[in-house]
Amino acid sequence: MSAAPSTVGEAMLHARQAAVDRLDALLLLGALLNQPRSWLMIHDEAPLTLEQASRFQDWVARSAQNEPLAYLLGEKEFHGLMLEVNAHTLVPRPDTETLVDWALELLKTAALAQPDVVDLGTGSGAIALAIKHRHPTANVDALDLSAQALLTAKSNAQRLGLDIRFHQGDWWAPLKGRRFDLIVSNPPYIAAGDPHLAALRHEPLQALTPGGDGLSALQTLVEGAPAHLRPGGWLLLEHGFDQADAVAQALHAAGFGAVECRRDLGGQPRVSGGLWRGRA
Repeated sequence: MSAAPSTVGEAMLHARQAAVDRLDALLLLGALLNQPRSWLMIHDEAPLTLEQASRFQDWVARSAQNEPLAYLLGEKEFHGLMLEVNAHTLVPRPDTETLVDWALELLKTAALAQPDVVDLGTGSGAIALAIKHRHPTANVDALDLSAQALLTAKSNAQRLGLDIRFHQGDWWAPLKGRRFDLIVSNPPYIAAGDPHLAALRHEPLQALTPGGDGLSALQTLVEGAPAHLRPGGWLLLEHGFDQADAVAQALHAAGFGAVECRRDLGGQPRVSGGLWRGRA
């Protein structure tokens, strides 16, 4: 084991030798020393305590094994909110903000006094909390199968002062008899054999893939949504870049209208949705 770094400069060298991204190393050091990147870049000789050096070495080793930076820091920014995250929750991605932005557009257009919204598979609570934060009059419910994920989501809601009703259960099970104006979800959608899963091994597998071709959770959500939407309500689903056609077909088959797809920050088809007009 190499000697523990005793200064900021030595710590950055240690990270570089471990092939850790420079920006990630600066973010880790900044969190450790409670200093901005601009300060770190001109204070190479600033000392580290033995405890700080040991923690940084541990973080670097874990980062070198592709553990997400958000898990090391214990937090991740999403749609303007700083969220607690951990190994029981997915790391919120910027591309998921596409779903939130569309949801907020729909709520603004609907102009309902107190729209009812539900987030299925909430994880850290990122989507539900962002919607409640930006549209405070919405009544927001959120559910997840994972009790550990829900503890994290509840902690985030309490810390941010956002009133969300949380439920534990499998997709529609906790919502029997209830209808909403907007249903949103970022469900597991990666196919079981997708090679990208290896790089995501630190995140909860059940939140990444439902197995098979990756479409089963999306299909469950589409098929169950009509029983839980009011006429004029919308269903919005995040999905893989190559699943837009399959989700659109499922939405049409279930009776949804105005089906469309929004692209993420990289220009990939990422979120599909449809309008429920009610049974003919």
